[in-house]
Amino acid sequence: MSVSSPPARRGRQVPLATGLVLALALLVAAALVSVAVGARSIPLPTVLDALTAPDGSTDHTVIREVRIPRTLLGIGVGACLGLAGALIQSLTRNPLADPGLLGISEGAAVGVTIAIALLGLTDPALYVWFAFAGAALASVLVYSIGTANRSGASPVRLALAGVAVGMVLLAVAQAILRIDTKTYDKMRFWLTGSLAAQTGDVLVRLAPFMIVGLVLGLLLARPHNGLALGEEAGRAVGVNVGWTRGLTALAVTLLCGSATAAAGPIWFVGLAVPHAVRAVVGADQRWLLPYTAVLAPVLLLAADVAGRVIALPGEVQVGIMAAFLGAPVFILLARRRRLVAL
Repeated sequence: MSVSSPPARRGRQVPLATGLVLALALLVAAALVSVAVGARSIPLPTVLDALTAPDGSTDHTVIREVRIPRTLLGIGVGACLGLAGALIQSLTRNPLADPGLLGISEGAAVGVTIAIALLGLTDPALYVWFAFAGAALASVLVYSIGTANRSGASPVRLALAGVAVGMVLLAVAQAILRIDTKTYDKMRFWLTGSLAAQTGDVLVRLAPFMIVGLVLGLLLARPHNGLALGEEAGRAVGVNVGWTRGLTALAVTLLCGSATAAAGPIWFVGLAVPHAVRAVVGADQRWLLPYTAVLAPVLLLAADVAGRVIALPGEVQVGIMAAFLGAPVFILLARRRRLVAL
């Protein structure tokens, strides 16, 4: 029996489809702004010329070799973190779930740190596997701590366990990097979450993992709609609960591991965007997941651009700016008197 969710009214499907097209247009606009704005602002016509007819000028070289790779990486990282957050929230029924808050991104960061600082692995296609291992181990550790109480895993308890474990893991990463000061100088901004100083090679090497994670995550929309009815009801409509959980864990590991390997640990993108999308499109995962995958990069690119603008001629790392934008959402959710599962 195929898995299906309660059918949306036809009159609602058209606005949702139109809204998704508008979200894609917003993402394109955010990408153009990201390419044009920086320590040296470049007029939009020059940006378009660099894309269509590059002439080797300084502006065109900066656009094609620095800003376009950075923007594309931001799109990939934002989509991965947003979709990972939506999947975790759906699977755990935890409204406070986020790859950073639950320590998953920090686990991936420790894995990358070990690979680069201790093992000397500098190829993203190699150290990303350590990111996957770190993300998976951190997930198990946080869940074990969060469910140790007899009353089970409440949203706040899991979030607190994730924050505690994440802080310890980041301290471990910092300690490892102190062994090699040269590596520390290269990675200290990465540890705060940064799209700067990343080359196009990083994007090329990590893009396959991001794409697989994104496709797998989006394909899990229907099973997650079934699980929203409860395990027994989900099984009744054809959901294989074990496979859905396993594939979701695999998707989240791919998404968080590749995103963290590329840009370092970034908090709150996977928390704020799914909640904002859910308020507009509802809980149907068939719409929630693609909307989140499109709009999360908009938030990350906006944070990156803001970080470049407010600290000229330097910049504030995107991880700091994303936390500044997303932390109020976490505070509002955590202060609810009755914080119930999704």
